[in-house]
Amino acid sequence: MNNWKEFKLADILPSVNNSKAYHKTNLKPIRVGIPYISRTNLDNGFEDAVVNKDFNSNPKNSIVFGAENAMFFYQPFEYITGNKMYYIKDKKLNRYTGLFITAILNTSIKNCGFGYGKGLTGTRMKNRSVVLPVDTKGNPDWAGMERYMREVESKLLKQYKIYLGTLENARNPERESSKPIWQEFRLIDIFTDIQRGKRLKTADHRRGLTPYISSTAMNNGVDGFVGNKEGVRIFKNCLSLANSGSVGSCFYEPFSFVASDHITKLYNNKINKYSALFISNVISRISEKYGFNREINDQRIKKEVILLPANDDGNPNYEYMESTMRRIEAKQLRNYVNYLETRLAA
Repeated sequence: MNNWKEFKLADILPSVNNSKAYHKTNLKPIRVGIPYISRTNLDNGFEDAVVNKDFNSNPKNSIVFGAENAMFFYQPFEYITGNKMYYIKDKKLNRYTGLFITAILNTSIKNCGFGYGKGLTGTRMKNRSVVLPVDTKGNPDWAGMERYMREVESKLLKQYKIYLGTLENARNPERESSKPIWQEFRLIDIFTDIQRGKRLKTADHRRGLTPYISSTAMNNGVDGFVGNKEGVRIFKNCLSLANSGSVGSCFYEPFSFVASDHITKLYNNKINKYSALFISNVISRISEKYGFNREINDQRIKKEVILLPANDDGNPNYEYMESTMRRIEAKQLRNYVNYLETRLAA
């Protein structure tokens, strides 16, 4: 794809449609249902799965964007959306061309001033131009876009296979098959460093690349990205526990992040990625005890008790936790590798 050319969107993808708005308060969340896409910049726009009623759903293989957040996401499945959303549908869009065009659109929209007060409407979108690779006739090279994205996916597949082999070689089947004794442990006995984050008002957020962890139960707790260095608390390689909002949500955070005051840091230098993931899932179960009117304050954390597998010495069995999570990760990754191999062969 050596030659590129500018095209007006209305000439190559003319079907920009208003998306019927559904308000979340009128929807019922469910574990398996139709995706509800909203004006978020995270998680492919996914906010929740809801009960699939007689919705006027948007078609699969389409690109959705919000008027105010001005972010584009390719959706391979049928979905519904929140307010002020649009979608682009065309027979030339499939998984690969859709992902390619989505990346181009997101790049083209940067620093264009769209947002609250100046929404990216369907009409404004049609009037925008994008630069695309062209074929020998000067038309958008849809076949080339698909070929390029397949090559990208193929390279990723090779990396996944290498990592999968590392996981499977590191597993301890003997440890996984053993039946551990479960024992009660206080959080203050497991974690040597427990500290709440610090309040950072929205108006004080500076643009940056550091994850801002707050009390959302989605996307590992990431609620945006900031560049603040002073007057904040930055943690790393620990668990984040939501003490308010989505109370009880717990995630392992391997990266440096700015913690809001709705988050409590739980740190123990004896745990690694896998044992931390195991423990975070156990801690998340305490969310049933809390809610909007009952938060996890410092006093309640000191009293909180969880069940964990223990070794013969009566200490947390971190080896068992790690081996178990490696097995689960390997199984999930194996399923995904098989899925990618089937799709690339099609």
